[in-house]
Amino acid sequence: MKKTLALLLLASTLAGCGIPGRLASVGKPPKLSPSGTDDGAAIEPSLSAPSDRRGPARSAVNPALAPAPNASLFRTGAGAFFRDQRASQKGDILTIRINISDKADLGNSTTRTRGGTETSGISALLGLQNPLTKILPGQVDPSKLVDTKSASGYNGAGTVARSEKINMTMAAIVTDVMPNGNLMIRGRQEVRVNFEMRELIVTGIVRPEDIGRDNSIAHTQIAEARIIYGGKGQLTDAQQARWGQQIYDALFPF
Repeated sequence: MKKTLALLLLASTLAGCGIPGRLASVGKPPKLSPSGTDDGAAIEPSLSAPSDRRGPARSAVNPALAPAPNASLFRTGAGAFFRDQRASQKGDILTIRINISDKADLGNSTTRTRGGTETSGISALLGLQNPLTKILPGQVDPSKLVDTKSASGYNGAGTVARSEKINMTMAAIVTDVMPNGNLMIRGRQEVRVNFEMRELIVTGIVRPEDIGRDNSIAHTQIAEARIIYGGKGQLTDAQQARWGQQIYDALFPF
């Protein structure tokens, strides 16, 4: 019975730490997420022709991809000549210019000192101070019955130094249009080199009037911006502490 409980405990611990998934990915590069979705089953990139969600796979027979018979601006699939080409509707694409160059250096110091002294006594209390010699031990001085002293001190210091720099351009898609006309956007970009994958995710809300004439917008003009820049792979795993050490650091009270 004890061996069974120990095995169950070990299995639950390994499952909670993601060991089975990591063992299954040994010797394999990180899998890329499917395009056009926020999260989903990871798939490998394919070299086959992309398929249309509303119909069969595209090919050269598709009129949208077939060569134009002439140079007319009003052929099928061409953009409107007089219409604003900036993103304004759900499904439209716009370019995000990310230029983050932040640097912060914060320092603080706190010092606290506190002390107290209190002395009290009675010289004469109608002769009632004499029986105290029989109650209290040692030599009793009625003028110094209470004598207390206290002192406390605290000294703390902290320093924070941070520096981030990201300079790149990516595309995002309009996921929704708010009642006031603002656009909710989301962009995701994954680049895999050998066994390491770099991932960039940008979400937020933009105003249509902030979008430039070239259909681009700076990251500083995105409200509620959430920019995630990271990666995963063998190098990223090597920079993380072992799960046993992380559990020890979380549970050890000293």
